[in-house]
Amino acid sequence: MAGRMVVGSAALAGLVRPASAPDPSGGHRLLPVSPELTGLLPNRGLRRGSTISIAAGRSRHSGTTSLVLALLAEASRTGSWCAVVGVPALGAVAAAELGIALDRLALVPHPGPEWATVVAALIDGVDVVVAAVPATVPTSVAHRLAARARQRGSILVPYGRWDGADLTLQVTRGTWQGVGAGRGRLRRREVTVSARGRGAATRPREVTIWLPGDGSTRIVPGPARGTPAASPTGRSVAGRLRAVPPDVDVPRPLTLVAPA
Repeated sequence: MAGRMVVGSAALAGLVRPASAPDPSGGHRLLPVSPELTGLLPNRGLRRGSTISIAAGRSRHSGTTSLVLALLAEASRTGSWCAVVGVPALGAVAAAELGIALDRLALVPHPGPEWATVVAALIDGVDVVVAAVPATVPTSVAHRLAARARQRGSILVPYGRWDGADLTLQVTRGTWQGVGAGRGRLRRREVTVSARGRGAATRPREVTIWLPGDGSTRIVPGPARGTPAASPTGRSVAGRLRAVPPDVDVPRPLTLVAPA
């Protein structure tokens, strides 16, 4: 098994940033999304420096996690680094099926009590940071993280309740298909996603798509589909994150373990 190494915030930035080498002040201000999701985004892509929240579903079967992965897939496929914080149930197989490049994915399943500091460190070195929001996040901390993303040219994707986001996506309906007569395999999920936000995103939008298991995302055929509808704490926990590399030579997510 490969050994472990200690990665601080600066080292983490050096580890992942060269993979995509974005220039926050240059012309690469948008990261791509799959064509089926472009209608939800005012710029038809993920704008660097923005905060795009994903409202948590009412149950773990709501399809929200699949939406998170689908939102990252195209950016990941084209070379961007992504990180997911605080979602221990997220599996590498599900990520790969929806098109995530596992060798450019960093996972922090259990960020610990210094959640905000871990997220801030990842914003410094990762293109897109998805962060499951704890029960309570002070408004001041939320504002500082959003400001840090704007400054660094990263995209912050809070997963859960988050006031003040530029755009909020929410799965409003979701159904599985693939099981018949009491037997079979769940093969794909139909989800309806709504979008609302500020500025250019003020007008509500809604799209219904398939999130199948073959790694693609498709619009569900039907009338009127896809059209508009009527370090904040000052402490350096990042310096003690441990990177746990895979023990076999196949693409695997980079797992970061926060100190207890």
